[in-house]
Amino acid sequence: MLEFGFEIQGAWLDRERSRFVWVISYDGPESFAERNSQYWASPRREAIGLNPEDYLVETDIRVVTAVW
Repeated sequence: MLEFGFEIQGAWLDRERSRFVWVISYDGPESFAERNSQYWASPRREAIGLNPEDYLVETDIRVVTAVW
C-alpha cells in the first residue's frame, strides 16, 4: 500500500473484542476509494497471494477527519 501513496498512521489490538484496528491515510489526487481500488487490482497485490476473505470475519471501513 505504501507504494500507492498510503500511509499507515497506527495499529491497535482490542483484545477484549478480538479486533485489529488500523488507521490508513491517503492524500493524493484520487479519492481514497479510487486509489484503494487501484491497489487491490494491482498485479503486485495479487502476487502477495492472500485473500482477505480467507481470514477476515468482517471489515468496517470508516472515513474520519483528524482534529488534533
